[in-house]
Amino acid sequence: MNKKPLVTFIFGTRPEAIKLAPVILKFQNSSEINTRVVLSGQHKEMVDQVMEMFNLKPDKDLNIMQHRQTLSDITSKTLSGLKLEFEKYKPELVLVQGDTTTAFASTLAAFYNQINVGHIEAGLRTYDFYNPFPEEINRRLISQLATFHFAPTELAKNNLLSSNLEGSIYQTGNTVIDALTIVSNNLETINISNIDWINNKVILTTIHRRENWGKNLENICFGIKKTIEIHENVIFIIPMHRNKIVRDSLRKNLSDLKQVFLIEPLDYKSLLSVIKQCYCILSDSGGIQEEAPSFKKPILILRETTERQEIIDSGKGYLVGTNSDNIYKYVNKLIIDKDFYNSMTEGENPFGDGTASGQIFDICLKNLSKNRLIY
Repeated sequence: MNKKPLVTFIFGTRPEAIKLAPVILKFQNSSEINTRVVLSGQHKEMVDQVMEMFNLKPDKDLNIMQHRQTLSDITSKTLSGLKLEFEKYKPELVLVQGDTTTAFASTLAAFYNQINVGHIEAGLRTYDFYNPFPEEINRRLISQLATFHFAPTELAKNNLLSSNLEGSIYQTGNTVIDALTIVSNNLETINISNIDWINNKVILTTIHRRENWGKNLENICFGIKKTIEIHENVIFIIPMHRNKIVRDSLRKNLSDLKQVFLIEPLDYKSLLSVIKQCYCILSDSGGIQEEAPSFKKPILILRETTERQEIIDSGKGYLVGTNSDNIYKYVNKLIIDKDFYNSMTEGENPFGDGTASGQIFDICLKNLSKNRLIY
């Protein structure tokens, strides 16, 4: 009797957990594959919330989280932790998601141990080394080492094809739509600080990226200030990232403004509820760019580049950068120009139809059962 192949999922941040959860559930529901779920611990509390929501339990937590951890800390501790993990439980396939430092370090650890890697959400590119930092280089390096590349869109697939990579490339859609579909069936109206959602235009704002720390974050705050000086019926809800650098800047610049609500991070279900209820979104997040179209919400992207060009091409999002005048200009346009607002809410979500997890499972099972793996 043949031994069932082992597939190990490795992740460390909330976005990874959200996007891998529906894939993990597909694999765990199969009688043909054994699975292990390994956490790096890069973002512990926020990942724990997602695991609980999807009723998932880790088999191993590397527990690398520390105050003010650097990229070198994350990489070296993940490599060391996975060396011991793979010595005890060596899988036929490792699955990673996206472009985090956990994903990159896990891919490198798998390569060192001659283990095949499947890269979920492969092929995203800005073609700018430092925008976003370090994600653009993380995902390019993962692409050089992966055996299977699961591209969410045709554009991502073409990016991979033009790179002459090893391994097999598949277009599957983005698993975030699968996760959103699972969770959004039970969304409830959320009440934050007794905000009047009916008589105000509530703007969800999320900021966390390294390239926006410092002056860029201050400029974003100035854009928010300018908006509320002009519009008395506009309210900003800002769930603050756990990172102290981000929180301190937000509190310094915005805490005394009555139209700005600085709140603790929302769990995934609550965040989706706010997306559903809000007027529009300001964000430097990648995942929210993918989620917003499902709720017909315009998104203004607080970055100079995006690896999700589909949101721009479809007219559902605009790159506004971190210039305060530009932020005010586009927020103001969304508030006063109904035709412009409506133009950003039309059509289907360009990032998938909710079937990505099943496609990824089928591809992996087929290759595992036929021993088509490279190493």
